[in-house]
Amino acid sequence: MNNLLEINNLTKKFQDFALNDVSFSLPQGYIMGVVGPNGAGKTTIIKLILNILKKDNGQILVFDKDNIEFENLVKQNIGVVFDSMFYVDDWTVVDTEKAVSMFYNNWDHDKYIKMIERFELPKNKKIRDFSKGMQMKLMLACAFSHDAKLLILDEPTSGLDPVTRDEFLEILQEYIKDGERSVLFSTHITTDLKQVADFITVLIKGEVIYTGSMDQLLAKYCMIKGSIHELNDQLTKQIYGIRKTSMGYEGLIEAKYKNDYHNCFYENATINDIVVYLSKKELKL
Repeated sequence: MNNLLEINNLTKKFQDFALNDVSFSLPQGYIMGVVGPNGAGKTTIIKLILNILKKDNGQILVFDKDNIEFENLVKQNIGVVFDSMFYVDDWTVVDTEKAVSMFYNNWDHDKYIKMIERFELPKNKKIRDFSKGMQMKLMLACAFSHDAKLLILDEPTSGLDPVTRDEFLEILQEYIKDGERSVLFSTHITTDLKQVADFITVLIKGEVIYTGSMDQLLAKYCMIKGSIHELNDQLTKQIYGIRKTSMGYEGLIEAKYKNDYHNCFYENATINDIVVYLSKKELKL
């Protein structure tokens, strides 16, 4: 399985935050979600991939090329969608093509027009008057028009209405359908990932807690609930982010322990459960 993106032992230190020895890889033809609470380091990783920030240590390979040594070649094949518009507010769709197309050797005007028409974007309206969903579609249209092989998305569905968000996720699935393209999708809306992501990387406080297939992550954990009177020290140590009330307790536990405790209830854990409860108990797995 070929990787379009490989990150090895990536480190970046700030005054009040550090990205610590981050490693993960994104195979060709798949979507990977990067999840974690605010401040986990998701946007920092994206900025390091794009060389907007300078890394302290580690290696970033895009299409088997070092992202700094071959920066121009790498960026020719990357499309980026941020959570807010980074084009000039006074631009129209036509102005945007004039400004953006000059940076890409293989810009396809006909494809750009086709995408604009598909997304029903007004050609003479200023970007500042676009809805958030329309702005996101414009950034996608630009990414698709220079045939980006790797699409990097930073919280793209934040603030979108459910209909637009669902349409966006369908576009991503269509984008990777030929098996040649991949998507790195940073988000805190974990329900989106369940719908489209094949792989997932969980970041907590600058560290990778899990990276691998979505199915394996969901199989690894479950929710546990029970009477407070049945709770003992051993069980307490094995529960992530345990919540106790006068009525009982609940938390996240590794599924391999289910056979050890019988006087309790188990439920499937969602991605959101996993992120929230792992964040409450800082254990490197």
